[in-house]
Amino acid sequence: MGLKIIHIISKLVRKSFKRNNVISKFTTVEQLRAIMPGLLYGYLSEEEMPNSLELLSPPPEIASRAYEIDLEYAKKAVESNDKVRFLKAASDADLSFPIAAKCFGAVLEIEIDEQNTPKLYTLMRRVMTDAGLSTYAAKNYYNRVRPFVVNSSRTCTPDQEEILRKVGSFPSGHAAVGCAWSLILIEIFPHNKEAILKRGYDFGESRVVCNAHWHSDVEMGRIMGKATVECLFANQSFREDLVGVKEEMFEVLAAVRNKKDVN
Repeated sequence: MGLKIIHIISKLVRKSFKRNNVISKFTTVEQLRAIMPGLLYGYLSEEEMPNSLELLSPPPEIASRAYEIDLEYAKKAVESNDKVRFLKAASDADLSFPIAAKCFGAVLEIEIDEQNTPKLYTLMRRVMTDAGLSTYAAKNYYNRVRPFVVNSSRTCTPDQEEILRKVGSFPSGHAAVGCAWSLILIEIFPHNKEAILKRGYDFGESRVVCNAHWHSDVEMGRIMGKATVECLFANQSFREDLVGVKEEMFEVLAAVRNKKDVN
C-alpha cells in the first residue's frame, strides 16, 4: 500500500480520535461490570496482575509496515464472504455466561455449565476476569481506534459497536481470554492439547474476522493471555481450584465413558 493511501487513513484515524473523545476506562472489576454485569472477581490482586503497558510495545505507527499488515488483515476480513466464519466470530464475541462456557465444548466433547461442571465453570469465569483486566492498562493509555471506525464497515456485533468505540482496541481482551483459557484447559485435558490450542487461537482470530480488532491487537492480546496464566500459576488460590477442577473432570469423563460402554 502506498504512503499516500496510508496518509489518508492517518487523517481518518486522527479524525476518529477527535470524534471519540470520551473514552471508557476500566481498571477494576466494578468498573468493568458497567458493560459486563455478571463479571466475577478474578484470582489476581492488583499487585499480581501483569501490566500490559509495561510488557507490550506500543501499537504500530501509521506508515509502518506493521500498520500496513493490520490494514491488509482488516481489508480481507471486510471483503470476506465466509458467512459461517462470520457467525462463529459473532458467537465468540459473547463473553457472557453461560454462553461463553460453550466455546470450548465441542473440542472437549463435554457440556461446560454450572450444573454439571460447576468448578470448571467458575474457574473459567474468574480467569476471564484476570485475562481481560490484564489488557486495560494499555487499552486505557493508547485508546487505539478500532478497525470498523477507520474502514466504516460492519462488525459481527452491531449492538456492541457504540461501547467498542469508547474502549481502546489495543490489545484485544478477547484474544487474551481465549489464549488464557486454552493454556489452562490443556493442563486439565492434556490428551487434547492441539485441538484446544487451535480453538484458543481461532477465538482470538474471530476478533479480526469481526472487524472489531486489528491483527496486532490480537497478537498482543495473546501475549497478555500467556502472561496472565504465568501469574495465575503463582497464585495459591488458583492452583488449589485447579486441583479441584481436575478431580471434577476425572469424575465427569469417567461418567461419559461409562455411559458409552452401556450404550
